[in-house]
Amino acid sequence: MSKRHSAKYKIDRRMGENIWGRPKSPVNTRAYGPGQHGQRRKQKVSDFGLQLRAKQKLKGYYGNLTEKQFSRTYTEAARRKGNTSENLIALLESRLDAIVYRAKFVPTVFAARQFVNHGHVLVNGKRVNIASYRVKVGDVVSVRERSKNMALVLEALQSSEREFADYIEVDVKAMTATFIRAPELSEVPYPVKMEPNLVVEFYAS
Repeated sequence: MSKRHSAKYKIDRRMGENIWGRPKSPVNTRAYGPGQHGQRRKQKVSDFGLQLRAKQKLKGYYGNLTEKQFSRTYTEAARRKGNTSENLIALLESRLDAIVYRAKFVPTVFAARQFVNHGHVLVNGKRVNIASYRVKVGDVVSVRERSKNMALVLEALQSSEREFADYIEVDVKAMTATFIRAPELSEVPYPVKMEPNLVVEFYAS
């Protein structure tokens, strides 16, 4: 099993939820934490514990970002006008690897990061290999011509496991995705409930 798969399943087990909604998640058959103490009776979680869990779940969903990357994104969200929770989600969804995942060019967020890092993605016709690159409204993300026949891409696009997000316009034949607008929390197709308000409370406390 690759490190990416291992990390993905470990996050699911730790959270006790199938946070990507994938049929192969171990949580589907074992809804308890990993390790020898995973089946112990759950204790009441403190407010801080709930906030920390919300942060870890949201951070893990986007390919298990580093704490530095995630806190930097929160700082940017807090600095912007409007609701910090909504700003945080909008910023996370505008990451290049998130757009690649939403466009179904790849099957997982982990694969999206690797796909971008390996130079398979163009933004407005120019190659970008930084997963955290901030895609702007109106930008067109596409798969490089030489990468369009990769089995990973073809299988992901044909998969019925996920639907396309409403805020991204995808041309399956051309393998392009246009970022139409920054989404609100209610529009993002999370398989589980995300609570960015608790994340804001975590960093504000």
